[in-house]
Amino acid sequence: MAHSTVPRSEAEADDKAKTPAAPGGEADARRRPPTGKLSLRLRFRRDRVLLLMTLPALLLVLVFSYVPILGNVVAFQDYDPYVSDNGIVSILHSPWVGFDNFQRIFADSAFWDAVRNTLVLFGLQLVLYFPIPIMLALLINSVVRPKVRALSQAILYLPHFFSWVLVIAVFQQLFGGAGLLSQLLRQHGYDGLDIMTDPATFKFLITAESVWKDAGWGIIVFLAALASVPTDLYEAAAMDGAGRWRRMWHVTLPALRPVIALLLVLRVGDALTVGFEQILLQRDAVGPGAAEVLDTFVWWNGVRNQDFGYAAAAGLVKGVVSLGLVLAANKVAHLMGEQGVYKK
Repeated sequence: MAHSTVPRSEAEADDKAKTPAAPGGEADARRRPPTGKLSLRLRFRRDRVLLLMTLPALLLVLVFSYVPILGNVVAFQDYDPYVSDNGIVSILHSPWVGFDNFQRIFADSAFWDAVRNTLVLFGLQLVLYFPIPIMLALLINSVVRPKVRALSQAILYLPHFFSWVLVIAVFQQLFGGAGLLSQLLRQHGYDGLDIMTDPATFKFLITAESVWKDAGWGIIVFLAALASVPTDLYEAAAMDGAGRWRRMWHVTLPALRPVIALLLVLRVGDALTVGFEQILLQRDAVGPGAAEVLDTFVWWNGVRNQDFGYAAAAGLVKGVVSLGLVLAANKVAHLMGEQGVYKK
């Protein structure tokens, strides 16, 4: 009987080479990307419809948000818009002054007064305004009847659609010198109050107007987060003997924690913007000492005084500080175990 003259090891190697690799084999596994990681080309093909849908929004953000950033170059110039009818030509022909505008800003006491007023208003709104939508959302969510819940939410949400002119007019009719509160006090033998023109109470007035107008907008976000909480958690907590307050503390608030952290980060990033139109409409009533904030400071120097380079420098300082606040607040959110605005 004839025997093969090829050694067994070589024959087995030859058989393996001739045998086609089965699907999912070692060679095929090496060619495939790791699980969950697709190439850029495959991801583009998969999401091309969604990318086309978001393209108009991306173009709007690019044109109206990112392209104007290039105009911050006037902060380093003695910008004169009347050099030419074309704004780009005016920038090219305006003289450069380097950091002179920034030196003027840091030496201007009015700028630091605006910074102080801005931070005071932000602190009050963070302490007094931010928790109110959370408490109102918890209160509305506890209402059993759907019709009462929907009516309450609609009433609280309605002032969000009012303009600041209308909001201030309503407060004027209530708390002004000839308002309802002053008339009631005079009818009972007391002196009237004019809260609308009192610099000492202006910061509380601004906060109250913001709460009345925009608290309903924040309720929607928290109610959406509450709707995603599984009812099994409430049932399990109730079976363990937890009352209403215990369920809210151990189930509801932990479910709202990621949303609270995200909105808090965004609120901190918006710290130096405390309501331009709202404050501008009431600035003359209480004076710039109580009502001047960074936004009105930029508007007054840029639009009214025609000092565009100086105003642009102040706005650029505000933007850089706001960016730093967002990054710092987001880092704190990461340390607390939350995602924040973006992941690590």
